[in-house]
Amino acid sequence: MKRIHFTAEDLARTRVAVSLGAAAETFDSVRLLRERTDAPALAPFLRWRAAVGGRLGEQAGPLAALMPGHGPMLDAMSLMGNTADLDEAVENLLAAPRAVLRTELENLRIRPTHRNWARNLADGDREARLQVAAALRTCHAVTVAPYWPRMRSLLTSVRDGYVRAMGEGGTERMLESLDPSLVRWRPPVLEVRHRREADVHLGGRGLVISSAVFSLPQAEVLTCPGDSAQAPVLALPAFGAEPPGAGLWSVDDTVGRPLEELLGRTRAAVLEAVADGCSTTELARRLRVSASSASQHATVLRKVGLILTDRDGKAARHTLTPLGAALLESGIRHS
Repeated sequence: MKRIHFTAEDLARTRVAVSLGAAAETFDSVRLLRERTDAPALAPFLRWRAAVGGRLGEQAGPLAALMPGHGPMLDAMSLMGNTADLDEAVENLLAAPRAVLRTELENLRIRPTHRNWARNLADGDREARLQVAAALRTCHAVTVAPYWPRMRSLLTSVRDGYVRAMGEGGTERMLESLDPSLVRWRPPVLEVRHRREADVHLGGRGLVISSAVFSLPQAEVLTCPGDSAQAPVLALPAFGAEPPGAGLWSVDDTVGRPLEELLGRTRAAVLEAVADGCSTTELARRLRVSASSASQHATVLRKVGLILTDRDGKAARHTLTPLGAALLESGIRHS
């Protein structure tokens, strides 16, 4: 069991996030395919294991090399961020400080056949990083991208449930509402069922609570080894007692078209890009347009009440309004 110790300051700073990010979901999806895990909530996805695994083949090798059979796993979110945009995740990987990468890898039980390669990766070898990046892109295209709009809708719904609980009774009410088979709130300690014993003292950093689709039915406590000031993350399975419908795993080429018909292709893409929150610079990068063009599109959507823009000095951060979130979800659901 892991015990997360809260102070009053930690309760005030605890927050919820939509997801662990595209890189973490991709990494975990490949791990599930390799480990032959029996996860009832993921049964429709896992039934395609042979076909999906065949499409990936050796291209998933660099990711597989970082998946030891026992012991700690690579924390892809800490290394590459919780961004929903895989390009940003890859950029974070390529720019990660060598010390952070080395810390992530030094605790992994790398198989003997992969140790020299892993040592090069830990030493900052760019070719090794590019191999991981290429594997991420290939696997993401097969295991995550076809389902991502519906996955994001599910994750947003789970996040909204946490937010409602916080709004009704504060952080403690939200902690009490978490899956009792995985965690239990015994003030001021959150007990997390885990195979390893540990005490985690938040020390004023607060806690980030997030959900994951490609997750075993267990909770994980993730900490960033390169930044002791960063709040730990409690990762929980997105699925509760009721498994999702098979529609989550269906692939439909018409996803997003109702939004495109209403807003136009570019502004529909802006709305989707803003779903996880982003700056104007990030929005421009995700859409591959200029910053001025991204700002113009954001202005139009803000004027019609679909997004909000908060400013901190010269920086602007865009998020969805309730109307924008409802429109995006509706466009995904009815496509």
